[in-house]
Amino acid sequence: MTASPAPIPSGASTSASDPSAGTAALTAVVTGASSGIGWATAQRLVTEGWRVLAVARREDRLEQLAAETGCEVLAVDVTSDDSVDALVRRVGELFDGTLNAVVHVAGGALGVETAADADLGKWQRMYEINVLGAVRVTRALLPAVRASRRGDLLFVTSIAAQEAYPGGSGYNAAKAGEHMLAAALRLELNGEPIRVIEVAPGMVRTEEFSLVRLGDQDAADKVYDGVENPLTAQDCADVISYALGAPHHVNLDLITVRPLAQAAAHRVARHQGV
Repeated sequence: MTASPAPIPSGASTSASDPSAGTAALTAVVTGASSGIGWATAQRLVTEGWRVLAVARREDRLEQLAAETGCEVLAVDVTSDDSVDALVRRVGELFDGTLNAVVHVAGGALGVETAADADLGKWQRMYEINVLGAVRVTRALLPAVRASRRGDLLFVTSIAAQEAYPGGSGYNAAKAGEHMLAAALRLELNGEPIRVIEVAPGMVRTEEFSLVRLGDQDAADKVYDGVENPLTAQDCADVISYALGAPHHVNLDLITVRPLAQAAAHRVARHQGV
């Protein structure tokens, strides 16, 4: 995967060195880095000079990412206290216990059942990953982020956190929970040098998201039928990079990003050449 460079915000640094952080490279943990937006984000930040610790459950995929980018990697399950404790220890070893950014990408959707036919096991799993996983990682790494004196907590949620749609109730509820976590953290951390940023993508075509949700490649492909230019993982990484690269007094609270063809979760122009 290769990411095209995004425009740098006015006043932002073009590298991961920052006056408020001295001359050392900025440091980041990226969760959900074994594919899709997490992979592209880790790759993009390394390209920009960040020191990145990329984490996910699949160690083989992480090893491939490390070989391609030179980032550090660690197999982590965000739903496990012991696994996240190991992440804290690794941050301490790699970055001297300080951390500039946590990019929460781990998450996902399971199924399209209506609420009347809800599979509560899927609902629970979505809540554990999207909400409790983000809380667990935030709670564990917040001391290191505070120690940096130049911190960012960035949550990749979804337009599903903002717009309900039939068959989306479980994912809507989980991503709305993550959205509210970010909003509450922004209030709770007010006055500290820590930004809380939320990036909410619309239709993004990655190799796994719809396949995991629907369990069938044909069904996954139909999601994007007739949409010539859905968002890509690299598009989302561009936006994440932009938000992290803005001058640190500039907080992009919520960025909603969709492909041009998508006006809402339920309204997509298909076969229109956009």
